[in-house]
Amino acid sequence: MEDLKQRKKNLILFPIGTVGRDMMYNLVTNYLMLFIIFTRQLTAAQLGAITAIMVAARVFDALNDPIMGNIIESTRSRWGKFKPWLLIGILSTSAVIYIVFNTKLQGWNFIWLFGFFYFAYSITYTMHDISYWGMVPALSSDADARNQFTSRATLFAGIGGTLASVLIPMLTTGSMAIGSSATIAYGRIALVICILGPLFLFFTIFGVKENRNYDTKKNEKVSLKKVVKTIAGNDQLVVIAICFLIQQIGNGIVLGGIGSTYIYFEFGYEGGLYSLFTMVGMSVTALLMIFYPAISRKLPRKKLMSVLAAIASVGYVLMLLPGLVMPQGNMLKFYIVTIGYMLANFGQYGFYLIMMISIMNTVEYSEYKFGARDEAIIGSLRPFLTKLASALTVVITTVTYLIFRVTSYSNQISELENQAAAGTITDSQKISQIAQILSDVTPGQSRGLLLAMTVLPCILMLVSYFMYQKKYKLDEKEYDRICEEIAKKKQQEQEA
Repeated sequence: MEDLKQRKKNLILFPIGTVGRDMMYNLVTNYLMLFIIFTRQLTAAQLGAITAIMVAARVFDALNDPIMGNIIESTRSRWGKFKPWLLIGILSTSAVIYIVFNTKLQGWNFIWLFGFFYFAYSITYTMHDISYWGMVPALSSDADARNQFTSRATLFAGIGGTLASVLIPMLTTGSMAIGSSATIAYGRIALVICILGPLFLFFTIFGVKENRNYDTKKNEKVSLKKVVKTIAGNDQLVVIAICFLIQQIGNGIVLGGIGSTYIYFEFGYEGGLYSLFTMVGMSVTALLMIFYPAISRKLPRKKLMSVLAAIASVGYVLMLLPGLVMPQGNMLKFYIVTIGYMLANFGQYGFYLIMMISIMNTVEYSEYKFGARDEAIIGSLRPFLTKLASALTVVITTVTYLIFRVTSYSNQISELENQAAAGTITDSQKISQIAQILSDVTPGQSRGLLLAMTVLPCILMLVSYFMYQKKYKLDEKEYDRICEEIAKKKQQEQEA
């Protein structure tokens, strides 16, 4: 009875903890580049340097993430192995984000500051992200309960991300910008989010109780060899990792900067439009997150993925065709493109949820093959892949910006934003001059952005889908068999 009571409590407090974390993640992943583009005047070399820093930081994470997972796995404290890193990580992440979004530096001085703090962000966010998701297998080994924890946490992560996606563009761009300037607005929003991140995660830190069977085991030393062996030796983990990476690269393109730039270039520099685009696009995914546990009991994951792939493909087609044939600036086109994104994002987010569970299920596969669960090490792979995908998305975004000469317009806008922040021009003057700048955007440039945010994500999603269907073997039936084998082995060991 006590275990059931605690599980119910965990099912409430664990998912709540990620709301602020995902607002932080959304701010950095989806709006850091926009913040830079529209508040800093950049040369092609400086934009390339920013991209190189992001990619280098993710290569650094190739070592940092699994090692951090191993450190967590080896941690023994009165608060468990996850909670100390949750606390340290979330507080240090808040400090790093606040500094980056509130500096007034420009040019290469900003680039140097950005490089230092972006690497710091990679380290600090990893601490609490691996700890948070690595805790899921320690909350329950029951497949249905794990689905509940994962789907609820993903739902609340979506709530945090959606709130950020709706409010940030609305309050930083156009007539509703805080302080009448994106420069001021981003700094204040970063402050609020950096306060909310720790506050929400305190629900998990102080309210959730995980299983601590590891407390009686010998504390293993952190070893890169062990990390590599754990990941490379788990063939199913390797397969799902590749599938996840490919899908996440495509899934991040729209929200990584290209989508917002397309909306601003095509329909006007007004954050409310992009907020509506993201709100409609992301809100429907809540239905899948809420009902996934029930759906998963009726529909096998691979069959569900086929349905999701079809829905997403229709969505991308619905985004692309009107965008190519209808006149520039037509608001009916905006609404059709938004509905198309809603369908595409529904399918992509469903993919994300299924692959999250598929990664976690390799914990039991590892225990079955090697006799060690290595939850934190396996859990560290997902955030690493997510961040690596975001870095590669930045590369795609930068190349797209350079091909279609986006910075020739954004540099002029950033100059006006900084003048408005300094009070040398009024808000109405800023808006009027930005409208004049955007009137020079050609149909070819806006259509190029549209192609980048529809065709490429769809292709990558389908590649990921076919690989998952062919190579990933841990379906529901096989997973249940493995769990039964593990249970039998443990029973035999106890009887011996």
